[in-house]
Order: sequence, then C-alpha cells, then structure tokens
Amino acid sequence: MPHVYILLTDTGTLFSRTIRCWTRRPLNHASIALDPDLGEVYSFGRLRPHHPFRAGFVRERVWGSLIRDPERHTPCAIYRCRLGRTACSRLLAELERFRLEAPRYRYNLAGLLALAAGIEWRRPYRYFCSQFVAHLFVAAGAPLVRKPPALTTPCDLEASPRLELVYRGDLRAYCLERGMPPGDTAVTTAPSPIARMLRSAP
Repeated sequence: MPHVYILLTDTGTLFSRTIRCWTRRPLNHASIALDPDLGEVYSFGRLRPHHPFRAGFVRERVWGSLIRDPERHTPCAIYRCRLGRTACSRLLAELERFRLEAPRYRYNLAGLLALAAGIEWRRPYRYFCSQFVAHLFVAAGAPLVRKPPALTTPCDLEASPRLELVYRGDLRAYCLERGMPPGDTAVTTAPSPIARMLRSAP
C-alpha cells in the first residue's frame, strides 16, 4: 500500500503567529508530501517566501519556505497515511489538476476568517492550507476527518486516527539527518514528478 505524508509546521511568520493566537496550537501550517524525504511538498501559501501578499497553490521547498532561517528552530510534526492504490491514484490525479491549473488558485483568506467563526465558506479556486490537504483526501475517497474541508484545521488533521506519527521535533534536524542540507529555496509551481507517479500508479 502506498503512503503519503502530512507535514505540520510552525513557519514563524507574522501570519503564522497571528493564527497561533487564535488556535492556541503550535503547528498551524499544513502541507502534503509524496515522500518521506520531503522532496515533493505541496500546500497553499506564499508564492515567494518574502512576499506575504502573493499566495496560492505552491510546491514548497523545505529550506526557504518552511525553514525560513537555518539558525531558527522550526517545530514540525510529520505523519504518514496509508492509502489503497485506487485512493492514491485519485489523490495524485487531483494534485496534478491543481498543478496544471495553478495560476487560477489563490489563498482563501476569507474562508479562513469564516472558519474562525465556525462558518463553512467554500470559494471557487480558493483554499487555505488545511482545507487543501483535507480536500485532496476527500477527492481520493479517503477523508481524514468528518468535517468538510473548509472547516478543517491543522489540529483536526493531527487528530485523525488514520495518521501515524513519523517524527516530531525540529524540521532542520529531520532534514539534516536524512541528508537534505539547505539548497534551492525557491517556491515554485514548476513541473514535477506527479504526472510520472500518476502514470506508474496501478
């Protein structure tokens, strides 16, 4: 059975700190990864690490977009989820659709504010990070939580019984232990191996 990975982080940005004041939880950014080495990580966030007002669907580089300062402790939790082959193929197909249509997508800030009020607000081509991750699993026919994606927070994902904790601690230490030193820090929507993985999926 294939695995996919959920990465929860505290990126340390002003936006992340603001969300933490509301959630009272330490990890408030959610991403999906296709491998344990975090070579393929996707989410909704800043299109450029230093430009907070341009946000949408991104392929994240761990060093630069999640680990913003190599000297700063970056708290994280990494979970894995086992999927059936059909569910995995569906998830990859939905993720590839996001990649191909990336310019159409924007960050769902209004939906995030509605979530704080307990209101489900779905907007076409608008997602926030945990909504996006939850949506992928719903599209795969393997939802992680009982809430609709637009009401799903990172801590809801963390509480899912379908997720198995792989690592909790400093993201920098995890990367260095796995032989992933700082490198390319650009966030990108460039071509990726998703299509190739999809073609090879049973």
